[in-house]
Amino acid sequence: MMDPRQDADSSPVRVKALSVAELLVLHARIGEELRERGVVRSANNPTGDLAEYLFCTAFGWRQAPNSVRGYDATGPDGTRYQIKGRRIHQRNRSRQLSAIRDIGSRPFDTLAGVLFDDGFRVVRAALIPIAFVIERSTFIAYTNSNKFMLRDEVWNAPGVRDVTAEIAAAMP
Repeated sequence: MMDPRQDADSSPVRVKALSVAELLVLHARIGEELRERGVVRSANNPTGDLAEYLFCTAFGWRQAPNSVRGYDATGPDGTRYQIKGRRIHQRNRSRQLSAIRDIGSRPFDTLAGVLFDDGFRVVRAALIPIAFVIERSTFIAYTNSNKFMLRDEVWNAPGVRDVTAEIAAAMP
């Protein structure tokens, strides 16, 4: 397997030599291959789909259909999980997760969050009770959603479970 830290020009496909059109075609083909392998379910940025795949694989959760609002998976005990992933890279170190909508109605029980590094390696992962997410999130009127930052302090909060090892082990 190629080391994700390798320079782009040292990879088997010399990406620096490709045209923009060729890069876009390669990107699309990679997305299709990841879908065929069951790692991603959509044509979106793969971070969220990868996070869902890893949590469901690690814990045996059942993914909700794409049309379900408010949660992404259910556990064997009926717990509803909202799954979020964030890729931290050299151009953007933010730990802000994607928008959480309608949090006041408690559409999920637990937030499953994972931070990836630039090469999609698992840095940290946690299961976070919704009460903590509600308490620590900020409402953004412009998007009619809440934002939540997956800061290091989250792992020290009561009720939060560090699942970094389990999520890292689920990586195909």
